[in-house]
Formats: sequence, C-alpha cells, structure tokens
Amino acid sequence: MPTDSPASFAASIAGRPPAATAHCLQLRPMTAAHANLLPAHLAIPIAQVGLIAMDMDSTAITIECIDEIADFAGVKAEVSAITEAAMRGELDFQHSLIARVACLEGLSTAVLTEVYEARLRPSPGLAELMIYAHQNNVKTLLISGGFTYFTERMRQRFGFTYTRANTLGERDGRLTGAVCGAIVDAEEKQRLLRFVASTLPASRSATIAIGDGANDLPMLKAATMGVAFHAKPTVREQVKVAINAGGLDTLLALMP
Repeated sequence: MPTDSPASFAASIAGRPPAATAHCLQLRPMTAAHANLLPAHLAIPIAQVGLIAMDMDSTAITIECIDEIADFAGVKAEVSAITEAAMRGELDFQHSLIARVACLEGLSTAVLTEVYEARLRPSPGLAELMIYAHQNNVKTLLISGGFTYFTERMRQRFGFTYTRANTLGERDGRLTGAVCGAIVDAEEKQRLLRFVASTLPASRSATIAIGDGANDLPMLKAATMGVAFHAKPTVREQVKVAINAGGLDTLLALMP
C-alpha cells in the first residue's frame, strides 16, 4: 500500500535538482516520431506560473482506473476498448463513461482499494514536478474524468491544492453502476481551469495544463501552455508542447 506523503517523497528526491533531472531525460536517444517537443521560446519562468493542472488517468498515474476496476467484473477488454476510443476522440465522453460505469454494477467497493493499492502507480516524474511546484508556491489541480476515490488519495499523497472528479454510486458496500451528479468531461475541465486561473494574482497568471486524451484538449488549449503527455495522436497534433519520452519532470526544462 502506498504510504508516501508530500514530505516523505520530498526527502526521497532531496539533492536532485529538478532541472538536472529534466536535462538527463532529454539526453535519452529518441526516434524522430517520438522526440519531445519542448520549444525554448515557449518557456515560462516558474515565478510567473500560478497553476499547474493535470489529468489523472494515464497522465498523473500510469493506469486507467476504470479499466482496472472492470477487470474484477471480467470485462476489462471491452471497457478498455471503449476507453481507448473515447480518448482518441471517437466517442462522446459522457455517454462512453455512463456505459463503462454500468459494467461495474454489483462489484464490491473493496475493489477500489485493491486497484489503488496493487495497481495504481504514479507516472515517472510526478513527484519531482509536484515538489518543484510546492517549492515555488504554484497551485496544483488534479482534474479527472475518473473517480473521486482515487483523486482524493492522490491529493493526500502528493499535496494537490485542488481535485475534481466523478463520484461512483455506492449502496450497501457495492457499486450501483451509476455516476452521481454531473459528469466531469472536457468542458468541465476547461471551465475549472479558467475559474482557478481567474483567482490568480496578475504576477502569476500563467497556467500549465497536462493531459493525454481528447477529453483534455479544451483544457490544454485554454492554458497558457498545454502539454501533451504520452498522448493520443489527435492531442499531439493540436498542442505545441509534447512529452513523448521521459517523465512529467521533463517539463521542468520549460519552467526555469
């Protein structure tokens, strides 16, 4: 079970300069198709950055939580196929989420704990990126089309300032197969980014958003700097910064 806190993971990387970490990652051999896009002219001094917002599934973490939950219902392949199509922008996100969550009806809520403890892994470089944000008084937002069970634990573990996600319906210790309340979709991600940005001081009005799927595009485009992280082709084609190799801390090269 993950037990690290913001303080403990800070200690684990003590003495390793963030910029040096990013530089080392940039030196790894890459093919042209997978090279990172880190245009120096788009760099934003960290002193001007007020907010870093990021998607959770396949961005802040390495898995799609709903696919792993579906594994316990014996329908992972089917649900994963829908997830992939939605992330490529081929399916309406809200309708696809409702269909996928319906497949989870009747599962014990204990499955959520098992997914978190045994399968969820933070993406490489998340700890370093979060430490750099904390050290420089940058607010952080974890916003997900996934579920509050996981975003809340990520908030406690890494110290995100804000989180927003969907709530799975539960009754008598089992999932109902429904989502409670309004669904967090692409428009909600963009709306919340803009709202938090509106609260930032003028001296720190720059925002950075990171995501991997079509559901993240409006948020990426609304930010001062949108970053495609190991993203689907449709996302990489529409933003100017892309991390195709390396971890999230690769982005530190553009936040001097």
